[in-house]
Amino acid sequence: MTVPFPSPDRPLKIGTRGSPLALAQAHETRDRLSAAHDLPPEAFDIVVIHTTGDNRSLIDADRPLKEIGNKGLFTKEIEEALLSGGIDIAVHSTKDMPVEQPGGLVLGTFLPREDVRDAFISPTKTGLADLPPGAVVGTSSLRRRAQLLNRRPDLKVVEFRGNVQTRLRKLDDGVADCTFLAMAGLSRLGRRDVPATPIEPDDMLPAVAQGAIGIERRADDRAAAMLLEAIHDTGTARRLAAERSFLAALDGSCETPIAALAELDGGALRLRGQVLRPDGSEALSDDVTGAVEDGAEMGRAMGAGLLARAGKGFFDWR
Repeated sequence: MTVPFPSPDRPLKIGTRGSPLALAQAHETRDRLSAAHDLPPEAFDIVVIHTTGDNRSLIDADRPLKEIGNKGLFTKEIEEALLSGGIDIAVHSTKDMPVEQPGGLVLGTFLPREDVRDAFISPTKTGLADLPPGAVVGTSSLRRRAQLLNRRPDLKVVEFRGNVQTRLRKLDDGVADCTFLAMAGLSRLGRRDVPATPIEPDDMLPAVAQGAIGIERRADDRAAAMLLEAIHDTGTARRLAAERSFLAALDGSCETPIAALAELDGGALRLRGQVLRPDGSEALSDDVTGAVEDGAEMGRAMGAGLLARAGKGFFDWR
């Protein structure tokens, strides 16, 4: 099949949210496609789509995601534009993606994964150990909230929604003593000015697919599939297959504190997973190593095992 390459006259339309981080990810995708196919940047058109999750009033009110919807808050309008032909591909933070795509769409391309770690953000502190009893921590992540309270039940955790810039402004305004962001986001934004201390996965296991950019397309769009094949990172895909299978087995949603990280070492894949009660009162974890090609099955088995270990009432959200 001959690929009809995009051109300035007929550009490939790349859909994205409008936050600075989302735009940085869309530009990275455009630049990788441009370089891989020796095409000018003008052969690609970045289309900003406003999603429900970007609603300014909801962000300013710091309403928890579980009160207004689920992970589809950040994808629904973009996927509708993709299905209708308004855009040709969609660029996402894979950690925001539900484990199942709408009919007719495929999340099948992943860029090389960035730093997976969380970042502790504070102008005066360098980690949880520095926080005094009763310190106020700001985060909109149920995973981080549960992990924090599991380690430090004395902390007061307050809702902290918004993009990187919004959260940093709230920190400057004294709403909280510290907050957390993803190291990958800070790196992609070039924000070396942010007072960030990386947290090792042994201390805070990251979100499923954290640091990975995923690209969605129409299932029947062979031209887009062939264009994207040139920038697909197989190693990232193998890691995410294990992590997202683990998430699927646990029926993950925005109401579920779940963490997972898959790492490759030659032909071996190590998968660590964790699920917590939302209040942090209990955490269940597992750590297995197996063959890379068995990653997805390892994720499913680990999820099933943790479900079996969970006691009555553990999954109140179900």
